[in-house]
Amino acid sequence: MSREPTAMENLLEILDLELIEENLYRGRSPDAGWQRVFGGQVIAQALMAAYRSVDADRFVHSLHAYFLRPGDPSIPILYQVERLRDGTSFTTRRVVAVQHGKAIFAMSASFQVDESGFDHQVAMPDVTPPEKLMGDREMQAMFLANAPESVRRYWTRERPVEIRPTSLVHYVSNEKLEPLQDVWVRTTGPVPEDRAVQAAVLAYLSDMTLLDTSLYAHGTSIFDQSLQVASIDHAMWFHRPSGLEDWLLYTQDSPSASGARGMTRGKIFTRSGALIATVAQEGLIRKKATA
Repeated sequence: MSREPTAMENLLEILDLELIEENLYRGRSPDAGWQRVFGGQVIAQALMAAYRSVDADRFVHSLHAYFLRPGDPSIPILYQVERLRDGTSFTTRRVVAVQHGKAIFAMSASFQVDESGFDHQVAMPDVTPPEKLMGDREMQAMFLANAPESVRRYWTRERPVEIRPTSLVHYVSNEKLEPLQDVWVRTTGPVPEDRAVQAAVLAYLSDMTLLDTSLYAHGTSIFDQSLQVASIDHAMWFHRPSGLEDWLLYTQDSPSASGARGMTRGKIFTRSGALIATVAQEGLIRKKATA
């Protein structure tokens, strides 16, 4: 008797893009009940499209992306790859995602052959380990009974990534907090030992929880239904290759919010303390019109 694929298996399947023509790929969205495509999905699929056009000895070290329009999850997304440069050490690609005849997303990504050189990093913060934090089921039982419908949909849906924040104060209080957040994240299923796929999954999860950090200082969260919240741009630097079989610490801070935009930075560490990626994102955070 066949079984339904897991959320992680669904994610890996949608990252396996369909080749339509040279430099043109088609991706689909999972049936997750969302009104728009999750931004991390578009980043991950665009990165996979770019990877398909580079030599096998080149690996992504940075990407810079803009979200232009909301993605429609009911139809496929076309990814157009432009080959900007093929150098001795570096390769550069530009990817545009298209739906309904319009660009919804644009990304530039740079790839490099593996090289040795200087090596240093900042230290991982000392936080509560994930085993001592509540899991998804415990959080659902404690917080979902009186939560808004949008919150219940978010927490009860099976996801390819499990999230364990070190603090849950901002979910249950309107207290104005320091705009800092530490979140443990882990894939809910195995990820192939393929650096392209691992980078794409890391890019996928890098879009989770970031905007929330910019709202801490204002005593609210992305679940506030009076807010209009959306990612505007996303940048990511991949420092060191790493498997995804264990928990990762995603430590975040928001240095500024102004002009209806919130800025958040993030660092992703392995449990052993290796810094594997740095992220920066600016997002729209404004009150919805009431008229």
